[in-house]
Formats: sequence, C-alpha cells, structure tokens
Amino acid sequence: MLIIKQAARLQQYLQQQAERGLISGFVPTMGALHQGHISLIAEARKQAGITVCSIFVNPTQFNDPSDFDKYPKTIEQDVLLLEKAGTDILFLPSVEEVYPTGLTNLEHYELGYLETILEGKFRPGHFQGVCQVMFRLLSLVKPDLLFMGQKDFQQCMVVKKLLEIMQSSTQLIPAPTVREESGLAMSSRNMRLSAEAKDAATTISQALKEIKANLGQQPVATLKSNAVATLEKAGFTVDYVEIANADNLELTENWDGKAPLVALVAAFIGGVRLIDNMIVTN
Repeated sequence: MLIIKQAARLQQYLQQQAERGLISGFVPTMGALHQGHISLIAEARKQAGITVCSIFVNPTQFNDPSDFDKYPKTIEQDVLLLEKAGTDILFLPSVEEVYPTGLTNLEHYELGYLETILEGKFRPGHFQGVCQVMFRLLSLVKPDLLFMGQKDFQQCMVVKKLLEIMQSSTQLIPAPTVREESGLAMSSRNMRLSAEAKDAATTISQALKEIKANLGQQPVATLKSNAVATLEKAGFTVDYVEIANADNLELTENWDGKAPLVALVAAFIGGVRLIDNMIVTN
C-alpha cells in the first residue's frame, strides 16, 4: 500500500493509473476505522482496479469544536487495517494540503431542502463542511466510483447533490450499514462509549426495528413517539426520530402504503451523539 501525503503526488500517480485504463474506487474516511469502512474497501476492490482510501479529519464539518478535538485518532491501527484489506493507496493529507488557501471565506453550496432537516437542522454548517472537503477530495482523486456507507443516509444524499453541482461523472455507490452482533451500527464514535453506554446504545436499532414492524398498523406520529419513549427510557437524550421518503428525504406524517420510507434517529448517550437509520418498507 502506498501512503501519499502530498496532493500533487497523489494526482500525478492517479493520472498514470488512469492512463493505464484502471477504474478507480474511492473511500473517503476520517479514520478511527472499523469493519464498516473495511466493507467499503472490499466493495471498491470488487468493482475497481485501484482502490484509494483517504483519512482526513475535516475541521470544517464540526459545528462543535470540542467534538472535533474528541474525535478518535488511531492512525497506526488504521494503516494496518487498510494494508490487510488490500488498499492500494492511502491518502493522508494535512489540513494545508486539503485547504491550501486556509479555512476562511470558503465556498457555499446550495443544498436546498437537505440542509434544513435532520442533521442539517441540528448541526448547522455541517453539510457545508462535508461539501467543502468532498469537493476538494473528489477534485484530487477524480474517482470513477465513490463508496460511502448508508449509515450516514442524509450525507449520501448531500454528496449525490454535490456530484450534480460539480457535473461530475463519478458514480456514488451507497453500501449497506454494517452492524455489530448486538445490532448497533458500527461507528467511529462507538470508541467513545463506556461499556454501559454501548450496551444501552443497542436500543437505537431495536427502536428502528419496532418502527418497521408496526408500520402501516399504527399512525406515523405514534411510531415516532413510541420510539422516542423507548430511547429516553434507555437513557438517551433524543435529537430526533423521523420517518421520511427514502428517495428524497421528505418527512412523512401520513404513509400512502406505497412510498419507500426510511426511519432516522439521532440521540445522545453517555455524552456521545449517535445516528442510525433503517429502510422500513419492503
């Protein structure tokens, strides 16, 4: 595995590989890797001739500076995991490499409705930061295929919108959420959970399963309020439980029995904010 820290060197190398006709697959990460990330690497290796992974903790997408400071950093372990997974290139840039003109006066992206709900509502500026770093990474890597996890359902939609804004030919391939045996969605933030909090965190996936099991039998409002009550009983402070159209993320209060729906949750346990989602229609 090549480890490249300079953007110019990365571009030069990838251009050589493109001239050889290799399809490129890209997995952007912020490190603290787990099996969810490794599943994305595996999928990229299946579909592409060269697999690129980036590790970059992007300062512009943390609306809470303390959250940025607390983000787990496990670079030595990450490198070993990526080597074992067969990654071809690890791009490991500094902030200066990604933002050569600094972190002020950055561009603004028109994301419309997506920025007004759920994560956009509760984390103001977060998706602007996502777009700012993804624009730069995509411009550097110019991948044929981009692999991202569906655990960040709304983020996948935002990046899809960004690709449209960029008029990019890159194809976004969302991959299913990888879960622990307990049902807890794998996340780098899980490293910050105490054993007790991690045990309680399994309630999120249980609440989502309850929504799926009772969809069509109970009103949407009841499904959501029951899920909130379940989470609060387990010790969570809930930001939101919502049910939305899985195609456009429009929030749903009345289901017509046909539209594909996704249930989405964001909640705090032990001072750690967790998100998860589940497609609740067949």
